[in-house]
Amino acid sequence: MSIARISRNVVKKVLAVEQSEGAGARVRRSIGSMSLRNLTPFLMLDHFRIGNGAGFPDHPHRGQATVTYMLEGSSRHEDSAGHKGTIVAGGVQWMCAGKGIIHAEMPVSGPGIPEPVGFQLWVDLPKEFKMVDPSYQELGPEGIPVAYPEGPDGPVSVKVISGKSHGVESPVRPLGGCWFFHIKLNKEGSSVFQDIPAGWTTFAYLFKGSVSVGDSPAKYPSYHTLAFSGEPLETGVKITALEDGTELILCAGEPLEQTVVQYGPFVMTTKEEIQKTLLDYQLGKNGFEKAHAWKSEIGGM
Repeated sequence: MSIARISRNVVKKVLAVEQSEGAGARVRRSIGSMSLRNLTPFLMLDHFRIGNGAGFPDHPHRGQATVTYMLEGSSRHEDSAGHKGTIVAGGVQWMCAGKGIIHAEMPVSGPGIPEPVGFQLWVDLPKEFKMVDPSYQELGPEGIPVAYPEGPDGPVSVKVISGKSHGVESPVRPLGGCWFFHIKLNKEGSSVFQDIPAGWTTFAYLFKGSVSVGDSPAKYPSYHTLAFSGEPLETGVKITALEDGTELILCAGEPLEQTVVQYGPFVMTTKEEIQKTLLDYQLGKNGFEKAHAWKSEIGGM
């Protein structure tokens, strides 16, 4: 006996307005803005475009995971633990900052090289994982599995960056429940129903084309983040393309019953923990041992 597919609905939409961030980067921020501050476990969503000479030089993190997914171009990264590499178009880096890391994220720029465009999603860590050692999970474009709900020749594809979709599962294993999909709907009128675990926070960010959700005729255009309902009987979300070449990311996460106390790139659950984090950073300990001695090779590029 199959379970009825009942779609979630849009309960809030937020236009992501382009703004400056870091050293000359341009970002469209929705989650983490004044319009959409709290969407547990998600802390921030940036749709970024990084021009030549711009980027995110050396900076610290504690208490969250940062997920960088590249759409175009590529970006170098380097950290105080000796990890370095390049995220290419279609690839993902899932960094668990844990108790502390200092890193730099800088674009690969030059004549004839595509301008780096992509997403960075910050995901809160469950409090029991806030002080784990930092770790990375990285996949190139060939390592991210793809689901084809209507077959390989159909109009719908789902890149499974984390989680499960239509029988396809990603090898990424986040600390805390978090699913992340890149969905392409090539033809107007094509649709996808994505199953979502009951009670999970779910949103979509549309960056090409326009869509409708569930059975509603309402049209949602590009650069909007859509936060969805989460009623007990809603088993997933149905998204229908209203234009050819529609693309979006769809994310779902297990809500965390914990307080978010954030000071820039430090995310803890109490003010006292933030104060201790600032002291650890100042004194160079508990994950920040190289805070004042380490300097990336790429940060000054």
